[in-house]
Amino acid sequence: MRNKLFFIFLLICLAAAPGVTQRKQSAARFDPDGSFWLQDGTTPPTEFSYFCAINLYAKKLRCLPSPGVQLNDGTTYRFKTLTVKRDNFAFTTMTVRRVSYSFTGKFLKGGVYASGILDDETPVLEGTLTKFRGEKKVAEANLKLVYFGGT
Repeated sequence: MRNKLFFIFLLICLAAAPGVTQRKQSAARFDPDGSFWLQDGTTPPTEFSYFCAINLYAKKLRCLPSPGVQLNDGTTYRFKTLTVKRDNFAFTTMTVRRVSYSFTGKFLKGGVYASGILDDETPVLEGTLTKFRGEKKVAEANLKLVYFGGT
């Protein structure tokens, strides 16, 4: 009986081991899925007063904004190119009415953002947003953005 209990205990421990490894991998996982807004009280530069958010939603659900740069009037400039790494977040957008955007920056924190580890007051993304009209750069601003995962 004792050997049988030991064997069962050993099987349970071995079965649980992959879960421990998985949790360690999850803790180290980086997933910034969500929206990034200017911090409350921050006045955007004049040339970006219509800027609303950078939406980085990988899940395409109707209740979530489309991925891309969103303006206050609801216009979304969808991503044309996109690199999402903790130390390298960069994109260019599609052109809408001869206007497009690019961004280069980095995330200031790791982890899975949607897990609730962040508040809406601490910047988690910084970089340079550039606006183009045709091929000409018409505005550029260094921004610090906070995370908003949704309601």
